[in-house]
Amino acid sequence: MSDTISQILETPAIKEALAHLRANHDRMVEEIITLTEIPAPPFKEELKAAAYKEMMAETGLEDVQIDGIGNVTGIYRGTGNGNLVAVAAHLDTVFPEGTDVTVRREGTKLFAPGVGDDTRGLAVNLAIMRALKAAGVKTRADILFVGNVGEEGIGDLRGVRYLFEQNAYGPKIESFVTVDGLESEQLTGEAVGSYRYRVTFKGPGGHSYGQFGTVNPANALAEFGAGMAKLTVPAEPKTTFNLSILGGGTSINAIPEEVFVDIDLRSVSQVELDKLDTQMKTLMAEAVAAENARNSTQFGEISTSLKQLGNRPAGKTADDARIVAETTAAVAAFGFAPKWSPSSTDANIPISRGIPAIKIGSGGSGGRAHSLDEWIDTEPELSLRGMSAVLVSIVAAAGLAE
Repeated sequence: MSDTISQILETPAIKEALAHLRANHDRMVEEIITLTEIPAPPFKEELKAAAYKEMMAETGLEDVQIDGIGNVTGIYRGTGNGNLVAVAAHLDTVFPEGTDVTVRREGTKLFAPGVGDDTRGLAVNLAIMRALKAAGVKTRADILFVGNVGEEGIGDLRGVRYLFEQNAYGPKIESFVTVDGLESEQLTGEAVGSYRYRVTFKGPGGHSYGQFGTVNPANALAEFGAGMAKLTVPAEPKTTFNLSILGGGTSINAIPEEVFVDIDLRSVSQVELDKLDTQMKTLMAEAVAAENARNSTQFGEISTSLKQLGNRPAGKTADDARIVAETTAAVAAFGFAPKWSPSSTDANIPISRGIPAIKIGSGGSGGRAHSLDEWIDTEPELSLRGMSAVLVSIVAAAGLAE
């Protein structure tokens, strides 16, 4: 155990804060249920944000507000001897509007879409705010707690991107912790970057029999897909691509005027991601040229266009960064075996800007995230060990005041 973590754990105020977490665990569970049952589909997080603002204000944080994009922010005031540490959990879920988010309770288990990702993280952060306040824990840095929008899918990290680029707090943030996922031992300091696109091919269209031989955008898309399938990408640094959603056309007996495919390119290396991006764009141009050369352009040629659906930067917090060492020690202090692995989270944004950032799980266990069968287990002992590790990690990042 590091000297820093040992000192934090031996501090009377920290012991009191950890005891507060235990005494109020049932309240934390009830807040998971309350927040889960407020829908927060992508780009429609307003109701949950409003509720979370009220809950944050009740903890005694200062300057609780909703910013220009919908993030909820509030300050736990330190001694002013350090810069700002941001601690976030995301408000949004992957589930569309109209999804039944009623929580079913079976003993210590809770079942509902979004109950773990990331609603438990929101509730755990509330519990930590209250525990720090109740125990009078003094940190050097101010702690900016954030309930942010736009982490999932095509939300494209818009909440944390806004936090760093347009929120007044952004330039003051010296380190960043996102509380996301469950398992306490699963830590992330390496950001998986991604480019997401809709690739569209257009042509003149026509009757499938009468204008047979006319250039067909579906042929170009097929050529493009076949080219992508033949690409070789490195296993290390891990780099991947996926063609996912396809669509277009109007009738089975009509040459389509427009077809599209959505693609996802990923890598832990920004260099490899950019290389794959260049290869993909070359294949687009080659597919268009091949179809225009192969078939008749009497009524017009094939063209292609690209719409970016997502841009998540890659990067890594240095292995020897203080936040990595102290989070590792904090998690180990509560009986977990820390395992660092790359992921795509809100931490991508600060990492890409050279700001030390990590992801830590909120504690407990669960499964089936991103499915209608999502569940978590709030059994107190494992849950509290995880929550305690988060609290100590946050205090370590902010610095314990003398």
